[in-house]
Amino acid sequence: MSYVDGFVIAVPLANKQAFIDHAKMADEMFLEMGALRIVECWGDEVPDGKVTDFKGAVKATPDEVVVFSWIEWPDKATRDVAFEKMHSGQLDDPRMDPSKNPIPFDGKRMIWGGFVPVVTLEKHNAQQTG
Repeated sequence: MSYVDGFVIAVPLANKQAFIDHAKMADEMFLEMGALRIVECWGDEVPDGKVTDFKGAVKATPDEVVVFSWIEWPDKATRDVAFEKMHSGQLDDPRMDPSKNPIPFDGKRMIWGGFVPVVTLEKHNAQQTG
């Protein structure tokens, strides 16, 4: 069964390109460790809520944009092995060195979690032959 890690972060607007560059580097590592798909979404229409909202959840300031991202894994076991390598120091990869690849946002305000999909719908395009 597939598994999804979801992330919500606040990124300074001035760091958009730095975020994109950082994400491409990190996402390559996730793919190498078994991820199937990674999507990084720059906030475009993120309204203020009446009770709560994305901006409040990550304490975004007026000069920050909310980023919503997810990583799709083939299963939780693949994800767990990847995270263990990253967090235990087993992954000796210069791309993980914050001095060479600084995180362009405040990681303490990142919200993340692992999720088991319960409904997945996909529209498949019919191919025309002949």
